[in-house]
Amino acid sequence: MDHSNVPVRALSEDEFIARARSHLQFVYNERAEEILRRLLTVISRNTESIPSPARPLWTERSQFLITYGDSILDNQKDVMPLDSLERFLTERLNNIFSTVHILPFFPWSSDDGFAVVHYREVNPDLGDWAHIRRIADQHNLMADLVINHVSRESLWFTDYLAGSQPGRDYFIEMPSDTDVSQVTRPRNTPLLVPVHTRRGKRYVWATFSDDQIDLNYNNPDVLLEMIGVLLHYLSQGARLIRLDAIAYLWKELGTTCIHLPQTHEIVKLIRAVMEYVAPGALLITETNVPHKENLSYFGAGDEAHLVYQFTLPPLLVHTLTSGDAGALTEWASTLPPLPKNCTFFNFTASHDGIGVRALEGLLPEHEIKQMLDLMQRFGGYVSMKTDADGKDSPYEINITYFDAMKGTRKGADPWQIARFLCSQTIMMGLKGIPAVYIHSLTGTVNDYDNVSRSGHLRAINRKRWQREEIDHQLAAITPTRFVFKAMTITLHKRRKEPCFHPEAEQKILDFGPGLFAFMRGPLADGRRLLAIHNVTDQPQLIQLPEGYSRERWHDLLGTFEPDDETPILKPYYSAWLVSEGSKEA
Repeated sequence: MDHSNVPVRALSEDEFIARARSHLQFVYNERAEEILRRLLTVISRNTESIPSPARPLWTERSQFLITYGDSILDNQKDVMPLDSLERFLTERLNNIFSTVHILPFFPWSSDDGFAVVHYREVNPDLGDWAHIRRIADQHNLMADLVINHVSRESLWFTDYLAGSQPGRDYFIEMPSDTDVSQVTRPRNTPLLVPVHTRRGKRYVWATFSDDQIDLNYNNPDVLLEMIGVLLHYLSQGARLIRLDAIAYLWKELGTTCIHLPQTHEIVKLIRAVMEYVAPGALLITETNVPHKENLSYFGAGDEAHLVYQFTLPPLLVHTLTSGDAGALTEWASTLPPLPKNCTFFNFTASHDGIGVRALEGLLPEHEIKQMLDLMQRFGGYVSMKTDADGKDSPYEINITYFDAMKGTRKGADPWQIARFLCSQTIMMGLKGIPAVYIHSLTGTVNDYDNVSRSGHLRAINRKRWQREEIDHQLAAITPTRFVFKAMTITLHKRRKEPCFHPEAEQKILDFGPGLFAFMRGPLADGRRLLAIHNVTDQPQLIQLPEGYSRERWHDLLGTFEPDDETPILKPYYSAWLVSEGSKEA
């Protein structure tokens, strides 16, 4: 089957209405019909300029770049950051990435964009909608719908403080002594934040910080506002919508307030809207939670098209710093079949830290602690969250992924670059779509100056490159040049290999603790790819099992000769072996 030619069909009006009515009835009960009429009005007013080409959801050429709008800066006054990013994409990354995820490019007040002041504007320090559309003309654009909360500087929150519409009823107000001990928190800051309004001192719900005030989706006006924002992003060229912090959307005292059924129904509604107005556009959920909870956002194939593979980043750190692929092999072997038109968003690093919650139940506590201690020895930080019992526990590691690969449990060593590239090659080959953070592409080291300037631990992994500086690094003999060249060469090779189509089968193989191996395929023509990775600092002898040894294999990466009498894979090297038929043929 040629997956690349599978057509994408838009929902008919009747299909959409039926699905929307069902989701709205679940969430809002007897108000559903009224809200449905208003939803249809919002859609009719906002869809004229939305291009909706019916096209495949994804192919083996699907590769994502994650970047801030100002990750590449130019000293020239007339060059806006989005101009500089566009030039970098054109000059340095031509024909490598199908999709660019530009992290929140809206006016914001904190958290590097995730405290949005105005959803429908582009931060003037970055550029304007024309800049965004130009990038969207050359790549699929992924945009963030920061759906759970807004900045306290937003007009909606200003309305709330003044007691004015529409924002007056957009937020969750609670008495200060409300028992919120059952609420699952990703932070260790107070959940209820004091604010001064015209009605006196009040306390509002703030899951993430006192500058990120949660929206009240019990009020359907909030949902309709966000659907309007979603349609605006699609009209500006976005083809992927990332639902930020979606797991915390619906609040109900007496529950954990995470993954509630109403949240899942709203995700399903957003999916239906996108399939109705923009077939081929993709929905991705960001849920930094244990693995099984994360997978729930596929639903029955009617929620997210993609979910972040949050287990992969910390599990790869554990694997490559311990030299033992056992846990990675066991976990990957248990990945379930995915619903139709769903796949994984594979990554190792992003603008956030390396989440550790996904390791719950996969690694013993002492192994997790050993990894956290090692990351601190390599210059990283550990951020905490507050549990239901009031105690703090680790939430994420703040470190660049390149520096996370500085050594093993024995300490720093000369294998940092090779170890890092091994982590990236594993991520690129696994079933799903690979996403590369710009600072993984450049082998960026920990940015302590940025931490000092901002006061935030996550800033360690959010360096802003000056164009002159990155050009110098890429021209000189530097780790940045070596990593960038190796990464772009591997990505070029990957996008040409049909076995890496997201829907190509995957089988995990057990080659022993020192190796991580899997098969992709076979395809309809019999082609298949065997990926083998040495996760240790010692050479590994490769003995292909019976059945594999009779085939002809060619290494796409050019580092391994499977026909040698004693085939050896060097420390942290990888091989992508493609079958070329039986030796007897």
